[in-house]
Amino acid sequence: IRFDGRIFAPATPRQANDAGIAFIHQELNLFHNMSVVDNLYIHDCPRLKWLPFIHQKKRMTETDDLLAKLQLKISPHALIEDLQPGERQMIEICKALRLDAKLIIFDEPTTSLTARETEFLFKIIRQLQENGITIIYISHILKDVSVLCDRVVVLRDGRVVDQGDRHEMTIERMITSMCGCDLRQLYPPKTMPVGEEIRLDVTDLSCRGVVDQINLRVRTGEIVGLFGLMGSGRTELARLIFGLEKADGGVISLDGRNVHATRRPSVRRQKVAFVTENRREEGLMMEASISENMALASLSRYRKAGIGLLDQHLLQETVAEQAALLKIKGERTVFTPVKNLSGGNQQKVVIGKWLLTHPQMIILDEPTRGIDVGAKFEVYTIILDLAAKGAGILFISSELEELMGMCDVIVVMRQGVIVAEFDRNAFNERLILQAAFGAE
Repeated sequence: IRFDGRIFAPATPRQANDAGIAFIHQELNLFHNMSVVDNLYIHDCPRLKWLPFIHQKKRMTETDDLLAKLQLKISPHALIEDLQPGERQMIEICKALRLDAKLIIFDEPTTSLTARETEFLFKIIRQLQENGITIIYISHILKDVSVLCDRVVVLRDGRVVDQGDRHEMTIERMITSMCGCDLRQLYPPKTMPVGEEIRLDVTDLSCRGVVDQINLRVRTGEIVGLFGLMGSGRTELARLIFGLEKADGGVISLDGRNVHATRRPSVRRQKVAFVTENRREEGLMMEASISENMALASLSRYRKAGIGLLDQHLLQETVAEQAALLKIKGERTVFTPVKNLSGGNQQKVVIGKWLLTHPQMIILDEPTRGIDVGAKFEVYTIILDLAAKGAGILFISSELEELMGMCDVIVVMRQGVIVAEFDRNAFNERLILQAAFGAE
């Protein structure tokens, strides 16, 4: 590595910081129960001359200057937990500026941001660039890359496979380089027809203030997409169906058997899987291994009869086979901690955990959020394989293009109510968006 013309080999992040390199992680390194100013000075504080006391006035003045530089109307005393995701991102940039960084590395900075917050972030990044700061911008959102970056480098399996000027690196070329397939092949073709048997039947499902009179059906081998704006009730509906939340009324039937929607049933016994949108907090134990995570939903399969202990040999053998089928890439296969995996491989661990239960109905909530194009293609292939085997799929996504590429039916929700339904042969992006926004 050469930095500023000299050979550079940092042994610790602190050495990189001292050299002028800042790294803004996808999962922000902020203490949520502490104030803005305390987060900015978490590593070192200005001393009051030779006395062992913090120079509070200098700390506040410097913080005010940093916030003003980014045109942020945030109090230095505000707690991080009270800030919006976009504002937290700006505090990370303030930390980098305080280090007098010459190079700032952004890792998937827009994953949790709204369109307005993303636009403001891009404005700040361009401002940093104008001030002579070099930016490395890591993202799977190719539209953002094509708008923001001067040069694009594509990595696949740890190697540079393509690079070029922004105007040369079209989105089509980036996708081809990332996954080795043409843009038109991004969504694998669905070859198996939808069955006649009803896998999931939701009738008049209601939960006060969340969803109202929901009627929904998913047949065997069918992929039903659920689309709507944030707050439309999509995720809440999924959690009600899975039994994580209690409904006020309505009936849920799985393969013709009624499940009590007003109680919290053990739907896993009904062969239902739920891939949550928040894999890091709800889908995985980040410190545990691939093996330990993938066995979570099916531990009873590995229990030794009579003694209550797990058959570790059977467990490791089963998980290793599943990991190989899903092409999960880990340093030491199934013993790798999931925190060391990429977002795409972490998502495959979550899916693999549920596949070991042999589900007949699968609820997927934003299954491709935060993963690259190549990993998306692999997840799509897994979904289509499950549908081909007769599973019913409820696919929730904020990416309409994704739903149109994968689903047999798209159901649109707005304010907790189903407002429209489109069969595949009638998919129309404009009409679907109009239904989601409530526009005429």
